[in-house]
Amino acid sequence: MKAQDKRIVTIGGGSGQFALLSGLRDLEDARITAIVSMVDSGGSTGRLRDELGILPPGDILKCILALSPYQNTCRSILLKRFKRIAGSRGTAPATCS
Repeated sequence: MKAQDKRIVTIGGGSGQFALLSGLRDLEDARITAIVSMVDSGGSTGRLRDELGILPPGDILKCILALSPYQNTCRSILLKRFKRIAGSRGTAPATCS
């Protein structure tokens, strides 16, 4: 790490953290760390927690996408919603595994 590197830590989740990280991604000499909350209980997030007993990965995926240099390609793969995955009811495939 160079002496002039910026260390940035974000704390949050959801759309706000995605927007913030997307804006920070292109800063030069920045080391970004994202602490992502996983407390959302609505929609497919609640179903994943209740039916499968797993923490919902949606907000983490969005933060990874925000920091990815291949954001558009990753978005089309990781956040694609299928209508006919058994039990998913339109959940993104990354949250169905």
